[in-house]
Amino acid sequence: MPPAAPDFLERHTRLLCTSYRHWTGRPLIKSAEPETDAAQALWSAPFAVVAHDTADDPVFNYANACALHWFAMDWADFTRLPSRLSAEPLAREERARLLSRVAEHGYVDDYAGVRIAADGTRFMIRNAVVWNLIDEQGRYCGQAARFDAPSPSDILEQPSGEL
Repeated sequence: MPPAAPDFLERHTRLLCTSYRHWTGRPLIKSAEPETDAAQALWSAPFAVVAHDTADDPVFNYANACALHWFAMDWADFTRLPSRLSAEPLAREERARLLSRVAEHGYVDDYAGVRIAADGTRFMIRNAVVWNLIDEQGRYCGQAARFDAPSPSDILEQPSGEL
């Protein structure tokens, strides 16, 4: 589990899961009992989940273990990263259009784009679901994304030749 306060992880997991279900009608993770197991289930899921806050220049505030692996970062570094920096400069305009579309429709489930890890590895994400995070009162709390781990053919460039 990440070095974050347990109450933050429980609240944020609940926000991620309830918002995902609200927009898609599907569960983000398999049901976990008791509820506190949900944070562990999401952390260790075989797919990546990331989220950012509501700042003018949003900063990531969550990544599960799969996402941290693909972005080649630890929790502390990732949760200080402006989310726009997860895309290459040329792809940032496309990313901005995506986030605008998500803001308008609540979610999209067909996003594909190139991301760049801290070590310079470029990888393609496909069929990503990106959704608005909303609390129990319907207030906007940021955005999140879920994508499957890239396949070997989705690794576009590796500076060192390995991950």
